[in-house]
Amino acid sequence: MNKNTEQIIFLEPVMKEVLWGGTRLRDDFNYEIPSDHTGECWAVSAHDNGDCVVASGAYKGQTLSSLWKNHRELFGNQEGESFPLLIKIIDAKQDLSIQVHPDDSYAKENENGSLGKTECWYILDCDADASIVVGHNANDNEEVKEMILNGRWDEFIRTIPIKKGDFFQINPGTVHAIKGGTVILETQQNSDITYRVYDYNRLTDGKPRELHIEKSIAVIEAPFDVDSASVKCELVKGDAMDQEKLVSCSYYTVNKQDVHGSVTLKQDNKFRIYSVIDGEGTVDGVAIKKGTHFILPFGYGEYCLEGNMSLISSEQ
Repeated sequence: MNKNTEQIIFLEPVMKEVLWGGTRLRDDFNYEIPSDHTGECWAVSAHDNGDCVVASGAYKGQTLSSLWKNHRELFGNQEGESFPLLIKIIDAKQDLSIQVHPDDSYAKENENGSLGKTECWYILDCDADASIVVGHNANDNEEVKEMILNGRWDEFIRTIPIKKGDFFQINPGTVHAIKGGTVILETQQNSDITYRVYDYNRLTDGKPRELHIEKSIAVIEAPFDVDSASVKCELVKGDAMDQEKLVSCSYYTVNKQDVHGSVTLKQDNKFRIYSVIDGEGTVDGVAIKKGTHFILPFGYGEYCLEGNMSLISSEQ
């Protein structure tokens, strides 16, 4: 391995056991999972609730948060208290609770200075009849409150069908939920603030999970803007790589790259995150495969992707 590839930051994912999780993180990605109820792989994370460790190279054994703190030059000396993004793979064997996230200003004031949470979903796989919750059917904030407080869930919740390869932007204030039979890759702000609106009256250890009704009502946007979650993706085909521009917002730019050969690209951003979601190949001669996650640091320059594989990239 030459000095250049020693700088690639390969990360060990952190697994999370949850009520609604399953085994597809093991079955589809060959990860070691703690149980048959594993729902989240925190693949690129410097959050206190799941801090990834560097797997190899010059920074092996260090956490991503320590790199951000002590080697900010790897990220172009970008400002901010914490690494800005968090990448997850989510296996929803059962329906997740109906949720909403606050924006930065509400979270800063009400969640001890935390960041809000803007996120996006790429559907890696799903059952033939799968669906997700995105948005609601209330006409205004008063109707949001009335529908929630009176449990009018069937009327309130907006459910839409999905298929593999679909993509959604989930802005703060958007009611949302991943439903059973769905595996997604999520790119989000580095935040773990979630308000649970409704959980189907499920019990954990004989008790219902905590709901956050007051905060949810305070942050839900009404009426729901259908266009806010729908993203028109732009596909650019090439001889060795097809690239789909998924979304660009103030927090991240996300692309899907399908490599079928050898292509040379340039890392000229503060950093670039990669997640291999299918196939296998190499990055500058280093083997990568489905389930590999890595960061190309600031100043890395030109790099070569080779093989037959699909990747999701994200950057600021």
